[in-house]
Amino acid sequence: MNTMELINKIHGLNTEAMDIIQKRLNNLTKPLGSLGTLEDIVKRLGGITGDEFPSVKNKTVIIMCADNGVTDEKVSSCPKSVTATVTENFTKGFTGINVFTRHVGADIKVIDIGVDADIDIDGVINKKIRKGTSNMAKGPAMTREEALKGLTIGIETVKELKDKGVNLLGTGEMGIGNTTTSSAIASVLTGSDVEKMVGIGSGLTKEAFKNKIEIVKRSIEINKPDKDDPIDVLRKVGGFDIAGLAGCFLGAAIYRLPIVIDGFISAAAALLAVKINPMVREFLIPSHGSAEPGSTWIMEELKLEPMLNLKMRLGEGTGAALAFQLIDMAVFSYVEMGTFQKAEIEPYKPLK
Repeated sequence: MNTMELINKIHGLNTEAMDIIQKRLNNLTKPLGSLGTLEDIVKRLGGITGDEFPSVKNKTVIIMCADNGVTDEKVSSCPKSVTATVTENFTKGFTGINVFTRHVGADIKVIDIGVDADIDIDGVINKKIRKGTSNMAKGPAMTREEALKGLTIGIETVKELKDKGVNLLGTGEMGIGNTTTSSAIASVLTGSDVEKMVGIGSGLTKEAFKNKIEIVKRSIEINKPDKDDPIDVLRKVGGFDIAGLAGCFLGAAIYRLPIVIDGFISAAAALLAVKINPMVREFLIPSHGSAEPGSTWIMEELKLEPMLNLKMRLGEGTGAALAFQLIDMAVFSYVEMGTFQKAEIEPYKPLK
């Protein structure tokens, strides 16, 4: 079965499992709905997996790493070489995502899907499409075949992890210039002004920030991506990391795994996946509201509300790892809290 056939087989949530979970939630020793979003999370998990008592014990953050040709246009304060350096550092245990996942008991899976360097070390999986995309300010970032290959890599990664017993996924990335590509994708897919989407990324001067806005505008004008064809948008103004992450979101829907959106770049990939198949939205769990301004517009387009607002913009999957703790607590409280019968208390009844 090819990639598009798999994507077209995605179907919605298991409402029977969600109804069973709702009945148990209503019978726990608490006022009806008093755990708010935590209750919504447990129901969503049940709808995705079909399990009355969903488990999230085996957690992994997938980190897609790739370079972007648009860095030639001075859209970042960091040199392109940082992508390769940080990708290698993920294997050394001291980066932000290493610390966050270690604290919450999660693993990371680091994938080189397009870093502009030869990386041959344990802990980095080589799925390189090529060494970075082309400069989207001068033409399409990639071919349609490369875009589809990126999606396929993400889908296959999810299947491999599910086969190994992983039951909760997070999404992260590393790629200098990827807030620029994300801004372009989000602007096209939401129909919003570029100025609303572009943020300072890794930290830009006022003049460099203006340049970044102009480069995103120019890239859209030159390439004329078709808003109604999300794969065309991806190939013209996207990145290999975004392609891989979009594939992960599609794969989570195909293989029935809950998946957590990290920050702006991850959210752009999630939006892309939803535009490819709208049912993907039901499998998404938002984590935090990124300090990157475009994140707000993407969440509005997806009709999702982040659980946290901590003004973060590190990426790497750190926001997803933070959300793992809340998801853990949601499931733990659902499983461990006593029922009204056990407590010998009359159940709450909704007001009429």
